Amino acid sequence: MSTTTATAPAAQRTAVQKPTDPARARRRRRIGQWGFIAPAVVFMLLFFGYPLVRNVVMSFQDFSPSTFFDGESPFNGTDNWSKVFHDDLFGKALWHTIVFTVGSLLGQFGIGLALAVFFTKRFPLNGFLRSLILLPWLVPMVVSGIVWRRILDQDTGVLNSFAETIGLGGATPWLTSPGMALFSVIMVNIWIGIPFNMVILYGGLQEIPKELYEASSLDGASAWRTFRSITLPLLKPVITVVLVLGFMSTVKILDLILALTDGGPADATQTLGTLTYQNSFVQLDFGAGAVVGNVLILISAVFAVFYLRANRSEGK
Repeated sequence: MSTTTATAPAAQRTAVQKPTDPARARRRRRIGQWGFIAPAVVFMLLFFGYPLVRNVVMSFQDFSPSTFFDGESPFNGTDNWSKVFHDDLFGKALWHTIVFTVGSLLGQFGIGLALAVFFTKRFPLNGFLRSLILLPWLVPMVVSGIVWRRILDQDTGVLNSFAETIGLGGATPWLTSPGMALFSVIMVNIWIGIPFNMVILYGGLQEIPKELYEASSLDGASAWRTFRSITLPLLKPVITVVLVLGFMSTVKILDLILALTDGGPADATQTLGTLTYQNSFVQLDFGAGAVVGNVLILISAVFAVFYLRANRSEGK
C-alpha cells in the first residue's frame, strides 16, 4: 500500500514536465556544431591566416636581417613592390613560371589520360603495372630531382651514355644549357605528375556506365567518336579537378627546380617560387621575397575560386 502511494507523485511529476524550449534546443545544437568546427577554425587561423596576413604586411616593410635583433621593420610604402616589378628578373621568372606550368600540365594530363584509358582494358599484369607507375609519385620530390640530375648530367649521366651507345650523340647539355634547362625541368616534372593524373582520371573513367559504350559500339561509332562524344563530356568534372589542382601544385614548385638547376643556368629556370626563395633566403631581402610570395598567393587564389565555382556549377 505504501509503495503505491510513494510512486504516484513521481508519476505525476513526470507527466507534468515542462516542454523543451525550441530556442534553447537550437542554441545548444548550434553550440555543439561550433564546438566541432572550432579546432579546424583555430588551426586555419594560426597556421594559414596569420602567416598570410604577416606576409602581406611584410611586403610593405623594410624587413632585413637586423630586424631579428632590434625588432625594427619600418614601413616603406610600395618600395618593395616597385623594386620587384621593375626588376627584369621578375618578368623572366613570371614567363618561366607560365611556360613551366602550362608545359607540365599539358604533358601530365595528356599522358595521364592516355594511360588511364589504356588501363581500363583488362589484360595480364594490369594491376601490377598501374602500381609500378605510381612510384614517381611516391618518391619525395627532392630525391627525384637529385636522381634526375645524375641521369641528365652532361658528362657522366646515364641518358647521354645511352644516347652515345646507340649512336645519337652523347654530349647534350640537358641542365647546363640555357636553351635546354627549362625543357629538361619540365620533362622531369611531367614524369613526376603523370601518376596523379592517371589515378584520378582512371577513377573517373570507372564511373562512366559501361552501357553507353555498348550502345555506341552497336551504333557503329568509331573509337575516336566514342571518346569524343561519351568519355570526354562525362569526364569533364574530373578533368576540371585534375587541371586546377595540378595548376595549384605546379605553379609554386620550388624543391624540384632547386635540386635540378638551382634556378640556373643564367636564370634560365628561375620561376616565381625560386625567386621568392632567392630574395628571402639568399639575398636576405625579406620584403621583396614577400612581394613575390604574395603574387603567387594571388595567382593560386584566382584558380582556387575558379575551382570552387566549377564544382558549384557541376553540382547544380
